[in-house]
Amino acid sequence: MENAKSEDRECISRKSAECVSRRARRKRLDIGDVVAGQGQTILHTLLGSCVAVCLRDPVSGVGGMNHILVPSSTTDVGWTTRCGVQAMELLINEVMKLGADRRRLVAKAFGGANVLLGFQSPTVGELNASFVRQFLKDERIPLVAERLGGTSAVTVSFHLDSGEVIVRSVDGSRLPAILRNEATYYETGTAGRFRIEEPILF
Repeated sequence: MENAKSEDRECISRKSAECVSRRARRKRLDIGDVVAGQGQTILHTLLGSCVAVCLRDPVSGVGGMNHILVPSSTTDVGWTTRCGVQAMELLINEVMKLGADRRRLVAKAFGGANVLLGFQSPTVGELNASFVRQFLKDERIPLVAERLGGTSAVTVSFHLDSGEVIVRSVDGSRLPAILRNEATYYETGTAGRFRIEEPILF
């Protein structure tokens, strides 16, 4: 018990999202998922050309994340929450159900990398990034931090209690595996395990 208390005191002094109580709930998001919550909850996902938007009301502490595959689709009803507008509207609705005030929402956005080779510009990643920026602008939700674009897949961990987001680039030496898994997302929504590099805090 004393060790646990010492760890808690160290965490408080560091004030870092990397130092999290062991009691924190961790939820992994796959493509099409939308999750909202508050308190000691960490939302985690892996992104290539997909994008994730982290929304949070800093007053109530309510926040949430989605995982968007493409900006839009008119052919497959089953893709509803994998598509931009639907995923964003659902995320806003879910955080408001838990007590968030839409007028106080702030956003952080990640992903949209060009990890799928052989596609002409604009790529899926570029379209996803453009969609997210425009949607948030239209809805007057401030985009206070972003890491959109580039060529690296990333892992994203959103700490709902603090609002901090830890982003790690996936090791470039595993690019062939990343490409195979990113392509597989469109069919199965499954992801592999990758070695990751040093984190960046947003």
